[in-house]
Amino acid sequence: MKLNSLILAGLLTLISLGAQAKDNDLLQEVKISAASQEADIKNNQIIFHGPVEVSQGSIKILADELRAFSKEKNSGKILVATGNPATYSQVMEDGRPASASAKEIRYELSSRTLTLIGDATLEQEGSQVTGTQIRYNIEQQQLIAESTGNDRVITIIQPENYQEQKQAQPEPEQPEQEKQ
Repeated sequence: MKLNSLILAGLLTLISLGAQAKDNDLLQEVKISAASQEADIKNNQIIFHGPVEVSQGSIKILADELRAFSKEKNSGKILVATGNPATYSQVMEDGRPASASAKEIRYELSSRTLTLIGDATLEQEGSQVTGTQIRYNIEQQQLIAESTGNDRVITIIQPENYQEQKQAQPEPEQPEQEKQ
């Protein structure tokens, strides 16, 4: 029973991205920088060719290609980043980073849902979840990780004092350069 409580506490720490995410990130403009872009105005889609960088506040997405589109009228924007891997990072309210990577990262702005597909990894404070697909609803703080075939979902949870231990370790000393 105590092990289940420890695992649950570790998972809650890992997936608390939304609770500690910077509130003003999603109020910021979305900026997309790419090597080139093409627009299909009729189908309400833009394709950015990379390398591509998306930023919104502290949120950063890096990809080889990015498609930005709306599913239907007034349904909100969707960004689909692909790469080998594509990466997502965000600085939490307390200043600690959270990151994700996958072959495809789908970010639905209106529902605040992040879906990682293909070699998916979600990491925060040294703990991580890996699987074939990870879906995380930032607003509802719900995470679903899945794998297919013989692959397994792997969760690594660092001990509660991991950050304290990491910060307490002395930096290796750098040899002083000789004075001339």
